[in-house]
Amino acid sequence: MAGGGPASARQALGLPAINMTMTERGIRRSAATERENAMITGLHHYALAVPGLDVADEFLRAFGLETVDDHGTLLGRCPGREQEQVRMVEAPAKRLHHLSFSVAPGTLDALRERLDRHAVPAVDPPLGSPEAGLWIRDPDGTAVQLLEMDPAPPRPATPVLSNIGGEYHRFDTAAWQQASDILPRRLGHALVFTPSQEPMTRFYTEVLGLAVSDRITGAVTFLNCGPGDHHIFGFITSTHRGFHHGSYEVPSLDAIALSAVRMRDAGWDRGWGLGRHTLGSNFFHYTADPWGSWIEWFSDIDQIRDCWIAKDWDVPPHLWGPPVPEEFLTNLEPKE
Repeated sequence: MAGGGPASARQALGLPAINMTMTERGIRRSAATERENAMITGLHHYALAVPGLDVADEFLRAFGLETVDDHGTLLGRCPGREQEQVRMVEAPAKRLHHLSFSVAPGTLDALRERLDRHAVPAVDPPLGSPEAGLWIRDPDGTAVQLLEMDPAPPRPATPVLSNIGGEYHRFDTAAWQQASDILPRRLGHALVFTPSQEPMTRFYTEVLGLAVSDRITGAVTFLNCGPGDHHIFGFITSTHRGFHHGSYEVPSLDAIALSAVRMRDAGWDRGWGLGRHTLGSNFFHYTADPWGSWIEWFSDIDQIRDCWIAKDWDVPPHLWGPPVPEEFLTNLEPKE
């Protein structure tokens, strides 16, 4: 390709333009302050109220989760991981029921003190929720459970050897014969809709100790809990609160594609992917759930450390992949 530089090359390839002019708007606190405040160690599970737990059971099993009935509530777990990842509660209409985060053992009392300083009261758990842990509500009114426990380890994954970019690691082995482990290993993150980006960001960072990873200006905020995944939680701007998607790590790019084929063959063919995201960089495929939100398989997400600097970006949500479905960012949950 002649002339025009990298931007012209990207346009010629049909790739989205990336605006490399960024401003750091005081998003990132010092690493020392963040680690002092960091008590949340991960997203434990999310819960949805949905009509028809029989449909929910069919959908979650097709996605690759194991399900079990818990006194009339449906629990979904990743194979090989002893931790609930999603909870489904029977209700007339779909809505976000609650969020649950794991908290480092020995830090819950300090977190209670911080909640008191910010005048955040403890509340009773919503109907259909476990009573364990400490319950509060965020600025949008969503119930949040804080569980003092270590996250359960995901099942081990066999390393995926590649021959890419002049680096050769796979010899005398046919890669297509190695794509056998394709089921979800762990819940990685969830994104919710909010009409209150700034109050929600302040609450989850200043009160609960998460940190901003990056933002798509005016649209999406990604949050992390320290070294590890680029984000475990985040917000999408909307007119009202709601649930957008839960995202599960699978062992490989092949696992994403084969899982999407499995869902399509089971009758769940509406989705978005295959592609690679911009912020977080993970490969993705989303499938629309029966209630107007989404579920995602991901692999190869950016791993960040204390030195990571959060920025505001003016970029599309994906580096490559099919066009974003028109309904992808539509919040179909009823306003309360």
